[in-house]
Parts: sequence; structure tokens; C-alpha cells
Amino acid sequence: MTDLYQHTPFPRMNHRHCILLIICLAATFSQAESPIRSGDRIALVGNTFADQLRIHGYLETLLLQHTIDKPVSIRNLGWGGDMLTARDRPTNFPSEETTLTAHQTDVIIACFGMGESFGGKASIGEFKRQLQAFIESHAGQSYNGESAVRLILVSPIACEDLGDLTPRRNERNGDLGAYTQAMKEVAEKASVPFVDLFAPSRYLMDESAGPNLTSNGIHLNSYGYWALSQAFFSQLTSDNSGPPQPWSLSINFAESTAEANGVQITALSKESNRLRFEVTETTAPTPTPPSDQSLPPQLEFQRDTLKVLNLPAGTYQLTVDKKTVATASAGAWSEGVAIDASPAHDALESYRKAVNDKNLQFVYSWKALNQVHIVGERKKSPSGRALPGEVIEFDRLARKQDAELRSGIELKTRVWLLRRVGD
Repeated sequence: MTDLYQHTPFPRMNHRHCILLIICLAATFSQAESPIRSGDRIALVGNTFADQLRIHGYLETLLLQHTIDKPVSIRNLGWGGDMLTARDRPTNFPSEETTLTAHQTDVIIACFGMGESFGGKASIGEFKRQLQAFIESHAGQSYNGESAVRLILVSPIACEDLGDLTPRRNERNGDLGAYTQAMKEVAEKASVPFVDLFAPSRYLMDESAGPNLTSNGIHLNSYGYWALSQAFFSQLTSDNSGPPQPWSLSINFAESTAEANGVQITALSKESNRLRFEVTETTAPTPTPPSDQSLPPQLEFQRDTLKVLNLPAGTYQLTVDKKTVATASAGAWSEGVAIDASPAHDALESYRKAVNDKNLQFVYSWKALNQVHIVGERKKSPSGRALPGEVIEFDRLARKQDAELRSGIELKTRVWLLRRVGD
């Protein structure tokens, strides 16, 4: 096993180098060709990590914005606790195969290895055989009716140090690193794209700053899904473009000059204590981090930021289309202030919630939420008899919402005003 999996902190670097290291580590085992293509119809299968992607929506939101001209379509078939050979399902619900066919699936993203890793290094050989069998079970299958389905294997994440909650953290990471390496070897042998989430998650977990990424060491919380979505997205779209670029706005107050990435700045005007300009959104903003805590430098660098140089001393408040977005000192503005609460960010958050609601409607058509209506004492009740029809209706709702998501968020030109307050 390489040093990548040893419990050794990474050296401190500047923010840009930190982000590049995350992506380089994430791409270590990736295929050169982008695994996800515009217009792909995608199915996610696998364990709790895969299942919970549907209720956070950060990865799907990034993929949809990335392919806005020809959006992807995603169905999450993940199931908490699933392993390669332990995937029990309720009766009288659509099977995985029929669901893959109904979705006309082009590519399956398979997330396994966490549950299997509890078998320790002694079970790695069996794990590799199970992976090979999983790949072979889909070989040549044409769920879209035109071409053989493509597979992408996704590693487990690392185990986070949560003190007494994770007493065997180093041992667990040794096993998880070994299972990640095993998955990489199977993927390479089968010429299947491989996504390594162990390395970037381990790197972020070893950073002392910022919120915890997990609730119990191995199950990501909302912040964890937000944080890892960047590395996951970058590997799924590995076209050498790196992670989604955040908005970066820089204005020199003294010289009345401006430059930007992701947006365009026009109509710049200033007075002694205020700055007014128009911002045309050419790309979607970065999803707002779901935490009020300070972020580690690696992720702080990925936030949308406004920098204003040479402001007169004082405290300045930014409004966007009259909505208060941020307040900071002139010194803080010169360093750069994160912009996470603009109307565009609100629109993207509403879009992410719509993604999650679409996923919820699909889950109602895919998972049994109450066994007693299927095989229990209420099977013959009015609600039990209505279940088959409800399954069809929930699937119809998911398809309808899927179509509505294709337009993305509306990009606008907005008025930004930075003015001194407290005078």
C-alpha cells in the first residue's frame, strides 16, 4: 500500500495549491476520458452514500448546470446498507432491471466498498471477485435500447476522526484504503472508469479547520456532501477543466477598474463612500455551503468571492438587487469576501431543492415506505389496493419534474451596490 493511505497529515500550502492537490489526488485513479457525457441518462446504485446523494442534491445540481445545453437525467437507486451481494428488495415494486430499462439508462454509477470493508483485508479477494461479477452482470446490457450500458465504480470515503465515536479510525482507514486500491485494480482490468473519493475525503478530514464532514465517521452530513461534491463532480467530468470555477469579482476602487470570472461587470460608478455596478451572470453560482462555520482554506477558495481594493476605511454593506448579501470592513473586502446569499444563490438553492423533490417522487415509486401495505395486514385495505397506481403516479411526477429541471436557473443582470454603513 502506498503512503497515500498512511495516517500522515498533508503539508500546508496556499489555497490554490490545496485545491489542485485535492483534484490531483482525486484524479489519481480516474480515466482520461470524461465518464459522464452531456445528455447521459444516469442511474446511481449502491450503499448509504449513494442513497443519501438524493436528499442533498449538490452533485446532481453541479452535473445539471455543467450539461445545461444537453442536461443529464438521474435516477437514484441507492439503498442504505447495500453491498454487492446483499441487496434485498420489497415485493410488488419495480425491479432494478426494469427501472434501468424504463429510464433508458446509459451509465450506471456504482458506489460500493464501505460495508464490504468491515470484512477486513482478509476479504479483499472475495470483494474483487464480487466486483468482477457485478461488472459482468451488466456487460452487454442495453438498457437504453441502443448501446451497451457504461459503468463507473466509486470508492468508499475515508473514516473521519470523531474522537470516542471512532476509536478504530486508523485501522478503518487502512482497510478502506486497501478496498479502494482493490476497486481501482478491478476497474483498470475491466477498463471501467473509477472515482476515488477516499483520497480527497481523507485529505479534507485531516484538515483541522472547518466543520465535521460526517455524523459518525463514515456517513456524510449535509456539509460533507457539499464539500465532496466538487471532487466527485471533477472526476465524473474529467475533461481537464478541473472543478467548477467559482465566481471571482475584483474591483479597484481607486482606479475604477474591474475584472471577473463567471460573470461580467459593467456600468461601474463610484462616490466617496459607495460603489455601484451591474453584474451579468454568465454561469451559475457555486452552491452555498450548508454551514455557518468558517471553512478550511481548501474549500474557502471555492466560494464565490468579491474583492474590492483601496476602499476608504470603514464598514461596507453589499446589496444585490436591494437584498443585503454581506457586510465587512474595508480590510476584509480587500482580501475578498464570500458571496453566498445573492438572489442568484437563492435561485440555485431553490433549484437544488427542486432536484431533491424530484428524487423524492422517484423514491416513492421505487422504495417501499410502509411494508404493511405490501405484505402485511393492510395489503387488502384501500390504501394497500391503491399502492400500484400510486407507484405509477409518483413515477410520472418524477418524469415531469425531471423535464422542468432541464432549463436550469435563469441567469440575470443585477445591480450590486457596496456602500459604507455606520457613518
